Amino acid sequence: MRVVRSLEELPFTATPSVVTVGNFDGVHCGHRTVILQVVERARELSAQSVVVTFDPHPAVVLGKVLDLKLLTPLTRKLELLAETGIDLVLVLPFTEELSQWSARDFAQRVLCEALHAAEVHEGENFRFGRAAQAGVSGLAELGEEFCFSVRAAEPLLLRGSAVSSSRIRDLIAAGNMHHARALLGRSFAIRSKPASGRGYGTRYAVPTINLSPYANLLPANGVYITTLRVENPDSTSTFQGVTNIGNRPTFGTDSFAIESHLFNFEPTDLSEETDLELTFLHRLRDERRFESPEGLKAQIGRDVQRAQRYFSLVSTLTALL
Repeated sequence: MRVVRSLEELPFTATPSVVTVGNFDGVHCGHRTVILQVVERARELSAQSVVVTFDPHPAVVLGKVLDLKLLTPLTRKLELLAETGIDLVLVLPFTEELSQWSARDFAQRVLCEALHAAEVHEGENFRFGRAAQAGVSGLAELGEEFCFSVRAAEPLLLRGSAVSSSRIRDLIAAGNMHHARALLGRSFAIRSKPASGRGYGTRYAVPTINLSPYANLLPANGVYITTLRVENPDSTSTFQGVTNIGNRPTFGTDSFAIESHLFNFEPTDLSEETDLELTFLHRLRDERRFESPEGLKAQIGRDVQRAQRYFSLVSTLTALL
């Protein structure tokens, strides 16, 4: 997959394209349905398959959301898009200038002149152009002028509700990891680096890794069954565990942290540059204050037992499939 970050960087080619345009935050089940259709049609037409997306998210530039927490930062979004088999991703810098382009400007300059679009695939709710002035029907009218056809996909419904990035953000922010996983098509995960902890984990005989501050979406404060992947240049290890997201009220602090207690831990190298991927599987409970560190220690033990049963059940079910 080739990534191009401006119209000026696009190589000159007369090859036609099959294109889809959107933010694609999360690259969820609905996104992938459309993108895979683009890939398939491009192969049928001997064309290139193209995703057009934006950075930063338009809602931030337009002031619609002051502090938007993304499901997938751009680097992760590009990795997920690569898994679909798409040929080219055009990442357009979303600026005030671009926000003022009319729908016709965008169709002509991006879809027609830059990408030579033969087909454009979008969801029924797609809007584009200054002040979101045009939808799929407007896109189809412009396609008649600029010689591309438009295919509209109905919203993907799961559990009676449409799959959307905003819906998934709401579910994760509420700690509903099971429903979010169904809509995402995978368990929600974040990537970060190690942070220095306070040594609490060593007192409880469970190795603890703290993650550095994370700027994008996190699940609601609480305790979760998780896996932690530790990626070093020469090795990768994955550990089962339980993770607390919150302010550690038992110790009288108001210091937000993401603490993972690992119970199948083996010695591994950690530095400030080590890549960590924390995957959230199941919410165990709310964060709470205990009367003493000993009370917290006992609760962590119970959390670990529940997590171990969870992993044992998953392993059994996997073996039966």
